[in-house]
Amino acid sequence: MNEPKPNWAIIVHGGAHEVPAGKEAASRSGCVAAANAGRKVLEGGGSAVEAVEAAIRVLEADPTYNAGYGSALNADGQVEMDAAIMDGATLDVGAVAGLPGVRHPISVARRLLREQEILLISEGARRFARESGAELCAPEDLITPEQRAAYEDHDTVGCVALDADGHLAAGASTGGLSGQRAGRVGDSPQPGCGFYADDGIGALALSGEGESIARMMTAARFMHRLPDHTPDDAMREVLEAMRLRVGGDGGGIAIKADGQIGWWHNSPHMPVAYAYAGLNEPRVYLKKTEEVEDR
Repeated sequence: MNEPKPNWAIIVHGGAHEVPAGKEAASRSGCVAAANAGRKVLEGGGSAVEAVEAAIRVLEADPTYNAGYGSALNADGQVEMDAAIMDGATLDVGAVAGLPGVRHPISVARRLLREQEILLISEGARRFARESGAELCAPEDLITPEQRAAYEDHDTVGCVALDADGHLAAGASTGGLSGQRAGRVGDSPQPGCGFYADDGIGALALSGEGESIARMMTAARFMHRLPDHTPDDAMREVLEAMRLRVGGDGGGIAIKADGQIGWWHNSPHMPVAYAYAGLNEPRVYLKKTEEVEDR
């Protein structure tokens, strides 16, 4: 899509999946709340990294989404979470996988961002969370009554932001797949697979069939296409290529280095909200066709 080139911009998503009947309003409102949390940071002169963390924390606290509180249960009936954040200015990455008992995995990833390690897993990640002052909880405190009653999958959440200094950041957070094997890690904490950010090119966060996204290194393929394509076109090309080569639906959000916002999905729905300087209220959609009709 061709939007005005802003001096800041933010876009969030609530997962590439089919939104369950009756949860459409909650999916929209949660994305708007997340976009507004990031927007507040950016309007106040904060960084893209800060905005991404703020937005994803809102999504992690909302049981509508499969991240943080309300995360999917694995085959052992437990919550294991993945999250990552990347700074497009420095290419620093902070990521965690299989993380139990933490309120906001994205904030643990943020605390790891300036450390030598890129990715910590399981109890090592939780130990780092404790040592760095993250918000810990009992692992069972992250399970909602709805999750206890039945496996319910809502997919990954993510955010991409551009700040007033021209820096980009991308982040993702997920509870993984319902019924997944204990220890399974998807695309979300793997740079070049589920996310990437580079100030000179752009940034993106993906959602969908995690194994397919990882096998195709979909984020890397997107970044290679972006300089010569709009974000929408680049996203469509890589996701259609993924479906043809290895199967699986997906979706993604992106911001180009010049501030152009884009998103696309081949899943039934992908709740998205975005805002940029000069836009009074975030725009929110459950699927791409709604945005096309809104133009």
